[in-house]
Amino acid sequence: MRVNATLCGWLGYSADELVGKRKVQDLLSMGGKIFHQTHWAPLLQMQGSVSEVRLELIHKDGSRVPMIMNAVRRERAGAVVHDLAAFVARDRDKFEQELVASRKRLEAAIEEATGLQEEAKDRALFAEQMMAIVSHDLRTPLATILMSAQVLGRRAPSADQLRVLERISRAASRANRMVSDLLDFTRARLGKGLAVERRRLNPHSAVADSVEELTSACPGRDLQHVREGSGHGLFDVDRLAQLVVNLVTNAVAYGDASRPVIVTSTARADSFSVSVLNFGTPIPAEAMPSLFEPMVRGHGHSNGGRSVGLGLYIVSEIAKAHGGSVEVSSDEVSGTQFTAHFPG
Repeated sequence: MRVNATLCGWLGYSADELVGKRKVQDLLSMGGKIFHQTHWAPLLQMQGSVSEVRLELIHKDGSRVPMIMNAVRRERAGAVVHDLAAFVARDRDKFEQELVASRKRLEAAIEEATGLQEEAKDRALFAEQMMAIVSHDLRTPLATILMSAQVLGRRAPSADQLRVLERISRAASRANRMVSDLLDFTRARLGKGLAVERRRLNPHSAVADSVEELTSACPGRDLQHVREGSGHGLFDVDRLAQLVVNLVTNAVAYGDASRPVIVTSTARADSFSVSVLNFGTPIPAEAMPSLFEPMVRGHGHSNGGRSVGLGLYIVSEIAKAHGGSVEVSSDEVSGTQFTAHFPG
């Protein structure tokens, strides 16, 4: 019935080409015509208005013009008419398309990141499994080396031969400890912590036995064992010995060789603790938070290949497996002391 010059300009028609000759639905795309029939017309009939509907109108040249349309159903001079207001929505349409494209890019990026994360997990799991397999298989040749060195030691070797055999035994024992640490590391990472088999024992005796063995393995170093209190508890004797060996080995490696390493085992009614004290260069404060993380080596100087950086991590895992914890203090005057606490 009536159209303004703005809409005519948007669609490329003159008013004479539209008024009395075309219906609004004739200008709609096929999707718009379907929407007009199924939604637009029924809504106008029921509620008398339609607001903010996005439709595409066809330009005279066949191109599509995105529009936001509003309609009101009125009675005028005894006839029902529809008043329409239309707004070109090219900017809004472009914005919506960019949003959709951005969402698709984000979904693709998330999918790619998820895939990379799963791939990284698989690689890490494979690496840890391979480490466990290799570490386990290394134990057999190391045991053969140690046994052979012991057999040769019983055959009246010369002084020079005995020194060589001692070096072989120490190197093989050190390698065996590294392999054990690697196996424990993979067990802790792949499982739910280290497995322990507790039985009732006197922990002082277990610590004393470990210190005695270490005294033979560390010639020239002053290792002292101090006992405080008495009592029994439930411990895995092998794990307790491993904890002492790791702490003392660490103290020997990084402590002042001219001063003693003091191992103190303290038994109380409701708890037991083992502390290892050495003197020398204190641990830097910035290194403290990461001391018990895996693959963290000693402070202050190179460890000369003494370990793979798992000793203190294994100590922490052993304490956790017993329901306990480990703490450390270090300064120039009091020395460096690691203490493992176990519940009674």
